[in-house]
Amino acid sequence: MKSIAERRKYILDNIFQNGFVRVADLAEALSVTQTTIRKDLTYLEGQGLLYRAYGSALPTAAPVMDISLNTKRLIHLKQKQRIAARAIAMLQENDSIIMGAGSTVGVMAEIIKPKGRLNVVTPAVNIAMALGDMSGISVMQLGGILYGNSFCVIGSEAKGMLNNLHCSKLFFGVDGIDPDFGATCATIEEAELLHQMMGVVATSIVLADSSKIGFKGFGRICAMGEVDVLITDSGISDSARKAIEKTGVRVITV
Repeated sequence: MKSIAERRKYILDNIFQNGFVRVADLAEALSVTQTTIRKDLTYLEGQGLLYRAYGSALPTAAPVMDISLNTKRLIHLKQKQRIAARAIAMLQENDSIIMGAGSTVGVMAEIIKPKGRLNVVTPAVNIAMALGDMSGISVMQLGGILYGNSFCVIGSEAKGMLNNLHCSKLFFGVDGIDPDFGATCATIEEAELLHQMMGVVATSIVLADSSKIGFKGFGRICAMGEVDVLITDSGISDSARKAIEKTGVRVITV
């Protein structure tokens, strides 16, 4: 059995190698209880070496950290699947929607079932590929410069294509939600594109698991009150939910 110091070094090494760690995985790997791991994480958080999220931990830079999409997809996957299923339930027959980049929106694309004919506009290449051969779905891929970590195109070309569009809903992911500061993501360029997308839809819907709440990404997408709906999991605290709802956002938990 590892000593306390060895155990905590193992935790930190894994966080900075993988971008995150799960409490359950650490407990199994180190042959200790999850309670022991949570105590270690609390200590390390107090030293400013990480921050704790729901059932996991991330580096201290995580609120502004640009983690790859493939890594993000693995974090809180079950919650993301529930959030994605609830988002799909909001689709109308013969709907036209925008799907922004993000791991939870990517999960939504994997399990989506259109009602009638569904038109999808997206800057995310992975989402376009997931939907491209699905029956009943037409995909409009925005053009521009491909940003590898999110598989999202950015730039003036993508913004220009939005000028002649109007869709019923925008579904988008975020890296952070703060009731006072607003919704944020990892880059300014993606934040600007998302904000423009919000201007061409009737309803803006954020898909975010509860670990994102209370943190800030680098690029500010919008004030919280500009969002219409937040779909999150039941891990959201009562105080956070009330603070977000106070801004006028409808909060749906799954």
